[in-house]
Amino acid sequence: MRLLLDTHALLWWFTADPRLSAAAQAAIADHANEIFVSAASAWEIATKQRLGKLDEVPQAAARFAELVAADGFLHLPISHGHGLRAGGYDVAHRDPVDRMLAAQSELESMPLVTRDPAFADFCITTLW
Repeated sequence: MRLLLDTHALLWWFTADPRLSAAAQAAIADHANEIFVSAASAWEIATKQRLGKLDEVPQAAARFAELVAADGFLHLPISHGHGLRAGGYDVAHRDPVDRMLAAQSELESMPLVTRDPAFADFCITTLW
């Protein structure tokens, strides 16, 4: 199965945070699954670090590619199709990173690993 990680799921995986659900941990750890990390998560992590909101993972932005590769995860770039879908959702949700993750999840047919209930407004499958 191919899975896309929401940013918090990625960070919680990196830090072995107990807030990551058992189902999410098992799915991410299953070597039969391909785990994708969006370029939008890199953007969100860099933004949060700049704002001083990621003290628990101080090197997440600087070591992003290294951390993703160390776990064998795959990078998912943002395409124009993703951008058009993210901007075109008729959903009141205003967070551009969430909109992008929803678009990538939908268009790439990958469940999004997230605990964020806001994704229920999008036509995607989530796993938690």
